[in-house]
Amino acid sequence: MDKPLRIIISGGGTGGHIFPAVSIANAIMAKHPDAQILFVGALGRMEMQRVPQAGYQIKGLPVRGLARPLYSPKNIGVIIDYFRSKRLAKKIVRSFKPQVAVGVGGYASAAALNAAESLGVPCLIQEQNSYAGKTNKMLGSKASVICVAYDGMERFFPADKIIKTGNPVRQNVVNSDITPQDARKQFGLDPDKKTILLVGGSLGARTINESMKQHLDKVKAADVQFIWQTGKYYNAEMNKAVADFGEIPNLKVVDFISDMGAAYKAADLVISRAGASSISEFCLIGKPVILVPSPNVAEDHQTKNAMALVSKDAAIYVKDAEAADTLLDKALATVADDAKLASLKENILKLGLKNSADVIADEVIKLANK
Repeated sequence: MDKPLRIIISGGGTGGHIFPAVSIANAIMAKHPDAQILFVGALGRMEMQRVPQAGYQIKGLPVRGLARPLYSPKNIGVIIDYFRSKRLAKKIVRSFKPQVAVGVGGYASAAALNAAESLGVPCLIQEQNSYAGKTNKMLGSKASVICVAYDGMERFFPADKIIKTGNPVRQNVVNSDITPQDARKQFGLDPDKKTILLVGGSLGARTINESMKQHLDKVKAADVQFIWQTGKYYNAEMNKAVADFGEIPNLKVVDFISDMGAAYKAADLVISRAGASSISEFCLIGKPVILVPSPNVAEDHQTKNAMALVSKDAAIYVKDAEAADTLLDKALATVADDAKLASLKENILKLGLKNSADVIADEVIKLANK
């Protein structure tokens, strides 16, 4: 290609959309350092901070999700904002003149990719989940290429457009070279003691937090140690519960973990929600995991993500509604069973697809060259 690549990448709303988007951008830049990449996101959502932190320019659209119930009067404003966003997206596309538009899901990608497609720009979408999101399902018929992470996605998309690439992940997580012993020391824990890591995302997961809060006596009595990421919303409440209970030497409570590579290395077992990006990381690093899918997501897609692993004996599933009663006991029994940990590790490693961001970047470049 004679002229520099010009690519629009759109989507966001959650880290599960933003991390893959940035990883794809980084992979494109590694192959074409002179490429020009513009992100399009939703005003007020986390991509408006996270994307500039990653070194990329972003334009915001006033797009937002539909309120519940669907007949709510609030949705009149939502619909007006969508059409405003589509007009703004057309202006952005005409001004930036991209050769390809990439959508990763989220509110903004519907407006941006519809605008791009209507102006003759070829589109690629990346679907992270085993159950396709509404935005990507809507865009599937218009996209030239659809990159997926799971088998069976022809239920949602034209089979001849699908490429199984896996999900791009944070490279600092996959490539962390710290030892488990040094990682535990980094968290102020015994370097030689088995460790359970609990994560609920940057904002936290109430169910996982309550499963710990209600059983601090079992936590203290356990012959293992815990790293408990509460999330910023719940940190004060959980720290107060621990303070009221009394000293628990085998427990490290934090609101946010910046070095997830070290946290995963420190852990013999992880307890997590079942977001697509997290699952992809567990597959690539071979980490035994208990998945507690969030019930508060579209089409219950986290449960479907989890069951794709559970059906291959590559993860353990605990239902959200049962977690407060059963999760901690299940985790303690699992971490004490070396054969089970080894089996989970072996099976989850089989599901990892490496170099996903590079493969997707190559598909973007192919589209641009056409």
